[in-house]
Order: sequence, then C-alpha cells, then structure tokens
Amino acid sequence: MATARGRRKDGRKKEPGTYLPEGGASPAGPGPLREWPAMVVFGCLIAALLTAALDGFRIAAILIAGTFLVAAILRLFVSDVGVLAIRSRFTDVGVLLFFGAAVLLLGLSIPEPLVDLPWVPKRTGSKGLGL
Repeated sequence: MATARGRRKDGRKKEPGTYLPEGGASPAGPGPLREWPAMVVFGCLIAALLTAALDGFRIAAILIAGTFLVAAILRLFVSDVGVLAIRSRFTDVGVLLFFGAAVLLLGLSIPEPLVDLPWVPKRTGSKGLGL
C-alpha cells in the first residue's frame, strides 16, 4: 500500500524536524539537575586542565583519559544523559573509549625535551608516579 507523502502508514501526519538522539529529551527537561552527567564530565575536565597547568602534562593526560572513561561509563549506564547523547549509545561509548585510549597513549609517549630552556618550567608530571 502506497502512502501519501508526509504521512505514516496508519494515516497520521509525520512530525517535522529531526528526532532526538537516544537518551536525549527536551532541553528544558524535567528539572534543574537534568544535565548532571555533563557537569560531572566538565568538572573532571577542569580538574585535569588545572593539573596540566600546575603539575605537568603526563598526570593531566591520565586525568583527561579518565574523563573520557567517566563520560563513556555515564553514557553506557545512565538512561537520560542530556548533551552526552550525540549518536547511538554504542557509537558514543566506542568513540569516547577510543579517544580516551588515544589521549592516554599520546600523553604517555611524549619524551623528555632534548633541549633544556631556562625560561620553560620543568613540569613534566613525573613526580611521584615514576612516569
């Protein structure tokens, strides 16, 4: 049975626009705590960036990779994650885990500098963890 353009098979009119991603709802949401998963991820990221500024890039790389892991876990187990839901759950978790692993490997593979410049602070993040 052929359907008229802009109508479903049962005769109802199709809704215009795009569909929300899985786990997404109205931006107004049910209350002020709707975006708590994104706030947790942004808080972890701010802590990692402060660590990068104050202590060194290796520790910050581990924390940024951990931030990706936190985002992947939230996307996997929390049903309404707000702005963390971009594509399907499988795609979001896969991309977050891939980027987390990439940041971790790249951050830990950067060698010590060949030239010691006196105006560049010596903050490699190798204090205490042996990295």
